[in-house]
Amino acid sequence: MQRIIIYGSEYGTTRRYAEKLSQLTGIPAVDHAAAGDLRGCELVVYLGGLYAGGVKGLKATAKRLPAGVRLILATVGLADVTDPDNIRNIQNAVRRQLPPALLANTALFHLRGGIDYSRLNPIHRAMMTLLYNKARRLPEEKKTAETRAMIETFNQKVDFVDFDSLRPIVEAVGQTMQ
Repeated sequence: MQRIIIYGSEYGTTRRYAEKLSQLTGIPAVDHAAAGDLRGCELVVYLGGLYAGGVKGLKATAKRLPAGVRLILATVGLADVTDPDNIRNIQNAVRRQLPPALLANTALFHLRGGIDYSRLNPIHRAMMTLLYNKARRLPEEKKTAETRAMIETFNQKVDFVDFDSLRPIVEAVGQTMQ
C-alpha cells in the first residue's frame, strides 16, 4: 500500500506536526508543493495550516488525489480545537475545499498550532492587525472563544503544539492498514 503524509505549512508549525507523525508512523512526509505524482496512493494523510478560512494547499492537492484514496485530514490552527464553534467553522472551510465524494472518504482531525507575530510577512501581519482591531471593537457578548483567543495572543509568540494530540491520527493510520 502506497502511503504519504503531505503538509501545507506557512511558518513551520504544521511541518513540525507532519515530521513527528512521519516518525511515529514510518510514512514519509513532504510539502504539498513537492508531493509529485500521487497515483497509486491508497492512503494520504494531509496536514494543513488554517489561513484565511482555508487549509493551505488542500484544494490543489485534492485535485491530484486518485479516485478511491483514503484521506486522513488534520487541520492546524491557532483556535481552540475543543470549542464547538471553532470546529464548525473549520469543517465549513474543509467542505468548501473538498469534493463531496472525497469528503465522504475522509477522517477529519484538528490540531492546535501557534503563531509568532515577529515572523509574519507584511501581508499576514496587516491581515492579523485588521482582524484584531475588528475583534477588539466587538461587544463582549458577540466575541467568540476564537475571537477572545486572538485578542489575548495578539502580537505575541504562542505555541500550542502538542504531539500527544497526534495519537488519534496514528490510530486512524493503523486502522487503515488493517
